[in-house]
Amino acid sequence: MSPTVVVFDYGSGNVRSAVRSLERVGAEVTLTAHADEALAADGLVVPGVGNFHACMAGLRAADGARIIEVRLAGNRPVLGVCVGMQVLFDGSTEPAAHEEPGLGEWPGMVERLVAPVVPHMGWSPVQVPDGSRLFAGVESERFYFVHSYAVQSWTLEPHGPFAPRAPMVTWSEHGAPFVAAVENGPLAATQFHPEKSGDAGAHLLENWVRSL
Repeated sequence: MSPTVVVFDYGSGNVRSAVRSLERVGAEVTLTAHADEALAADGLVVPGVGNFHACMAGLRAADGARIIEVRLAGNRPVLGVCVGMQVLFDGSTEPAAHEEPGLGEWPGMVERLVAPVVPHMGWSPVQVPDGSRLFAGVESERFYFVHSYAVQSWTLEPHGPFAPRAPMVTWSEHGAPFVAAVENGPLAATQFHPEKSGDAGAHLLENWVRSL
């Protein structure tokens, strides 16, 4: 039986390519913002395109913040993509008429890239930590990025002998290093678009679907 995946449809960009990509790697996919379906699915994908604060406002209006929190409390997988990754942090310096805090699942601020050319648009390699399940088999591949903002530092580390294992952080670089992906128990996210990253992105999505 195929794993069920909901792509959360809260009004953030064109998500049809994500649906098609997930279907191609064996998931039974529903595009919806219905809370019961989003909570019941084996996996939840949170997309995001455009302004951080607009995405956060849309996510909260669709009850997405609660849905994500409930899923994670029950150890139910969530995958954030692009701005859907950024909203998992504390906040963003991106300008907006009405600023919104992030979900605060991980500490850190999303900040404008410091590079000669912004946005970062195109294919870039990533530095993957040993033991990554998400990138298994595609550790040396390039992935497709389109973004002007990113998290550029990481401070969450385990403390003490009984602390949980630190999240696995994958890095890339455009002008300076930035966080390209995070794996943290049931919560994973990518700054790049796996659905636009060809065979490497499809392999990564298949890894995630198989883990559900």
